[in-house]
Amino acid sequence: MSNLVSTDWLAAHLGDANLVILDASWHLPTAKRDARGEFAAAHIPGARFFDLDKTSDQNTSLPHMLPKAEEFAKAMGALGIGNDTHVVAYDSVGLFSAARCWWMFRVFGHDKVSVLDGGLKKWQAEGHATGSGEPKFVPATFTAKLNASMVRSLEQVAGTSAQIADARSGTRFRGEEQEPRPGVKPGHMPGAKNVHYSGLIAENGTLRDAAHLRAKFADNGIDLAKPIITSCGSGVTAAILTLALTELGVKDHALYDGSWAEWGASDQKIVTGP
Repeated sequence: MSNLVSTDWLAAHLGDANLVILDASWHLPTAKRDARGEFAAAHIPGARFFDLDKTSDQNTSLPHMLPKAEEFAKAMGALGIGNDTHVVAYDSVGLFSAARCWWMFRVFGHDKVSVLDGGLKKWQAEGHATGSGEPKFVPATFTAKLNASMVRSLEQVAGTSAQIADARSGTRFRGEEQEPRPGVKPGHMPGAKNVHYSGLIAENGTLRDAAHLRAKFADNGIDLAKPIITSCGSGVTAAILTLALTELGVKDHALYDGSWAEWGASDQKIVTGP
């Protein structure tokens, strides 16, 4: 299954019986945007809303941490997704939170999942139709099993010799601005490299080509032949790096689920500057 599908591909397959489209839009609290409200106003025809915050561990103060496998399975079954369903996730920005949705499905053993390259932004720019309101669908049965090799905890990251690729902006990485979440200190993990996710995305919201991606990682000090852990503010844009690494055929990489929201609020060592 391809990790990315084009807007042309999706337009040609909208009526496929085994396809479920998910609007996985999510925005930082500072953006003051209502992803669910925007979905109701305009979405790709037949799409269902994937609520990142609700489809997460509700027993932690950390933002949208992975839920238990059975909780994810229940939520996806309620969305009418079965284990044979091809899921296509998109977001309203182009390529942002849809990568996190894609990664969550992969983590829970569902490889029949793709990201719409360019998202709703490209879809609408090309003049494709949108729908509104809440779609109707029939619940399904979904089973999930966690692939722990794709995830890292704070303890694992603290003791790792792997490279850390931090997807946050340069100013946040260097500790030059306050973090958007209270109680989280500015800076980055010792030895981490800054690979801002925006450098992997073209102006139209699509993932850049393989040559550009390889150069971006290399230019920022990441050796694709060695183990990599992706991180960001809260595990959302880290998944864009994970998507890019997967597209490049890199095998040895995992995502730090707690990311800076956890590390920056802990007693772990923090570095500022380049």
